Amino acid sequence: MKLPIIKHLTQFIEENDQDYIIETIEVLEAMTEISSLKEEELDVIGELISNMYGALEVHKLIKNGTDKKEALNAFMKRVMSSIDK
Repeated sequence: MKLPIIKHLTQFIEENDQDYIIETIEVLEAMTEISSLKEEELDVIGELISNMYGALEVHKLIKNGTDKKEALNAFMKRVMSSIDK
């Protein structure tokens, strides 16, 4: 997950609608079922999907009243602590 991408996607959600991100995730998940995709291509799709899910989580925090910067930091701390385990 990359914070600049999550930040950009969060801004996109604020300016448009989270439904665009949800539908894009559905399309990308469907694409992972293509048997001819290489491992590197699947990795890229997986990274995109995880960044989009991250943006949705940050958006949810912001919607619940958390400051944008604080929401981004809290989300990344949560991700980093789960990686450290």
